[in-house]
Amino acid sequence: MEEDRTPDLRIANATLSQLSYHPGTEPTAGRKFYRKISAPMQISPPFGYTEVVPFLKTQKVRLLAPGQVPPFVQQGNAVPISHTEFQPIARHYPIVFTSGDGGKSFAAVAVLGLSQGENLFYAEGKWAGGSYIPAYARRYPFCMARVNVNNVEQKDRLICVEKSMLDDAGEAMFDAEGKPGEKWKGVERLLAEYEADLERMREMCALLADYGLLEPFSMQATLRQEKGGGKMQLTGMHRVAEKNLENLNTAQLKNLMRKGYLARIYIHLLSLENFARLLDRKGERVPVAQ
Repeated sequence: MEEDRTPDLRIANATLSQLSYHPGTEPTAGRKFYRKISAPMQISPPFGYTEVVPFLKTQKVRLLAPGQVPPFVQQGNAVPISHTEFQPIARHYPIVFTSGDGGKSFAAVAVLGLSQGENLFYAEGKWAGGSYIPAYARRYPFCMARVNVNNVEQKDRLICVEKSMLDDAGEAMFDAEGKPGEKWKGVERLLAEYEADLERMREMCALLADYGLLEPFSMQATLRQEKGGGKMQLTGMHRVAEKNLENLNTAQLKNLMRKGYLARIYIHLLSLENFARLLDRKGERVPVAQ
């Protein structure tokens, strides 16, 4: 029996507007900023996180093992990506653009599955060997979060951690004297570089939309009967329309080239061929119909 499965990729973009931050003058500016606040504070967790709290030097954290990813990535068919990740992402996954606010803003994501709640690269408790793990998943359980004080959004972002990952049996990121360990130095560098890189990604998406380059599209496919059969349609995606590139003026093309966005446009277009690879991976997982 054929089944019509029509997941909408926009579910992966529900709170992507919360992904950017403006770093302070020091790597730990966000944490110092938190300590000075006496008014009620509201923290907005990034997409996929459940409840985040400010990270303190005295806290111990359960870290993910190599190849492990957070639950929302294990069971998600898309994950946000940043500006510098286009090349490694394109080797394995389709890169598309999604909008969670009706086209007012866009974000780039890597497509991991063809059905809702499906990650074709995660099985038996680990990521598929040889496949690049997006930085959004690797930074977990840490993140940089938006902070509102008296309903006013603050400029600085706060270094936070998923509350459920705090554990006295976990790993200490700082020693008894408050000096950062090597693991924390790596985490802090990833957070700062990744969040700054997301700003470039946000600028690129805004420019593509402003130039009228993005168009909606869907992916439709039918699994072979020996692989279980069934029609599938993935919606909520946008891509760069090649025909619209021809309508750009010289100044616009030069701007895309100068910022490094033109190269990423073509990487994105080439990555769309990976939908066929996703279909193959899905076919390998679907049991043969009896």
